[in-house]
Amino acid sequence: MNRLADATSPYLLQHKDNPVDWWPWGEEAFAEARRREVPVLISVGYASCHWCHVMAHESFENDEIAALINEGFVAIKVDREERPDVDAVYMTATQAMSGQGGWPMTVFATPSGEPFFCGTYYPRPTFAGLLRSVTKAWSEQRDEVIKQGAAVVTAIGGAQLAGGPTAPISAELLDTAATRLAAEHDERHGGFGGAPKFPPHMNLSFLLRHWQRTGGARSLEIVRHTAEAMARGGIYDQLAGGFARYSVDAHWTVPHFEKMLYDNALLLRVYAELWRLTGDPLSRRVAGEIVEFLTTVEGGSGGFASALDADTDGVEGLTYAWTPDQLRETLGEQDGDWAADLFAVTTEGTFEHGTSVLRLARDIDDADPAIVARWRDVRTRLLTARAGRPQPAVDDKVVAAWNGMTVTALAHYAMLLDAAERAVPADLAVRAAELLASVHLVGGRLRRVSRDGVAGSPAGVLEDYGCVAEAFCAVHQLTGDGVWLERAGMLLDTALERFGNGAGGFFDTADDAEKLVTRPADPTDNATPSGMSSMANALIAYSALTGETRYRDAAEAALRTIAPIADKHPRFTGNSLAAAEALVSGPFEIAVVTENPDTDPLVAAARRLAPPGAVVVAGRPDQPGVPLLADRPMIGGTATAYVCRGFVCDRPVTSEEELAATLR
Repeated sequence: MNRLADATSPYLLQHKDNPVDWWPWGEEAFAEARRREVPVLISVGYASCHWCHVMAHESFENDEIAALINEGFVAIKVDREERPDVDAVYMTATQAMSGQGGWPMTVFATPSGEPFFCGTYYPRPTFAGLLRSVTKAWSEQRDEVIKQGAAVVTAIGGAQLAGGPTAPISAELLDTAATRLAAEHDERHGGFGGAPKFPPHMNLSFLLRHWQRTGGARSLEIVRHTAEAMARGGIYDQLAGGFARYSVDAHWTVPHFEKMLYDNALLLRVYAELWRLTGDPLSRRVAGEIVEFLTTVEGGSGGFASALDADTDGVEGLTYAWTPDQLRETLGEQDGDWAADLFAVTTEGTFEHGTSVLRLARDIDDADPAIVARWRDVRTRLLTARAGRPQPAVDDKVVAAWNGMTVTALAHYAMLLDAAERAVPADLAVRAAELLASVHLVGGRLRRVSRDGVAGSPAGVLEDYGCVAEAFCAVHQLTGDGVWLERAGMLLDTALERFGNGAGGFFDTADDAEKLVTRPADPTDNATPSGMSSMANALIAYSALTGETRYRDAAEAALRTIAPIADKHPRFTGNSLAAAEALVSGPFEIAVVTENPDTDPLVAAARRLAPPGAVVVAGRPDQPGVPLLADRPMIGGTATAYVCRGFVCDRPVTSEEELAATLR
């Protein structure tokens, strides 16, 4: 075993038996490089990454490659999900030097951590030659190599400087962003761009809010088209629910089979919102099935696992792909042929070796009840049979930000359901929030990860503070418990103090965090929401729930820093644009005072009709710790709704019709 044997990261533990003498990230590794006067090899990946597994098998498990690494380098293995700050710094360098990025990421750096050569996956022969070339260059041209590293650090550090251009958030900017997104929409298959195609969850959330505010039919059309295409495609698990990370094609047919928690959290929110606003039965079904999937990745401590692996026993799709003969063998000839037609399983196959990924080729959601019953029966039998196959590995670490997104989505979905249906998603949300509060919150500061109910050492980054604070605001709305609002405020105060850049924006790491070669500060949304956009959404919700305007001011200042990018490149700022829609809309603050918040129809109406980004709180008058219920009595002893917009309030109403008119 090497030094990774005691790691908590499942990714690092995958490499504990490599012949490579791996070190975990830390000063001790760089001190060893300085002592030996050798460069550092930094390898960054994550547990469910297919090409990380390939490079590990080809190179890191190979004795010849290990000998080259051990002799010429200090080798550091990094889980990019545990240390997104480290990943961000070296990904910026990799993209700058090679024009592209991805994982596994392979970085050669000086003993001070300055990158001088970066890349991604290398086949073993290429990697062996690269190791020899870098060793030779370090031996014979060390001064030039060190100068190159310093130049790279200067270049990537310049991208993080505060004080860039700003612009006000306005309805015009949001309309322009929606128009630009519409121009990039794939009219045939939905989504944006070509292969590989990723679920555009944040852009869909923005477009839904834009449609709700403006009534612009084009925004809703894009969301409907994309949501249905994804839900019918192979990127969606037609048997167990949940979305894969992306499709390798432009038409959602063949996924890259890993399932990431953050995708499913963000997509749960999209489908739940689409159902709330339109009554679309497909969206309701998919939202419920995502919750079913989430129950399978919830750990005993209450948190949700990070990911399911792309591979099973080293083979992509082994768990998920089917042939017509396999369907007949499982279901019998008649149901097997019916299922092959329903799920578009052909003899030619859509995947590898004549197998197919299940897609939904027929309409189920508006079908005859007998057809729906048959589909449910077939789905259950196939899922039972699939459970007997080898299963993908689970990365069971709990990431604070991703669990925060999941809690927020579950809480908002639960609030749309009646009391009987609400129990499962509400319980999942509260259990995960309690884990975040009891395990990840240590001495008033967030820890990035935990495993088996024990917090890891990596400090929380900006996205952790934003996503968890927003989650606590959502649980406050779900439960009416003031402790969640108090916790959210504490996190936001810490983030404003420790992460702000003095010009309205934020760094991704705290001012007292471990010093890296540069301090990362990326305001754009990528696979997950940026820390800045996460903070903006949390600040807006907290301000609306408490009436404290300084948090709204902080959100507006942050969004002004991203506005110039959002105006030109809306695909990379969807979460910020969704936050901006809430600001332009109000956001509305809706308080319903009632003796029966779980069953009162006025509460259900408030949640169903809420404008973009609105907060909704329900409970008894003057409930402790709930500012929106303070000094608001029930009129005539009946449930009463108080609607405010930007801290300016309308007269209270007591009927669903009056509430609908007020919100219009």
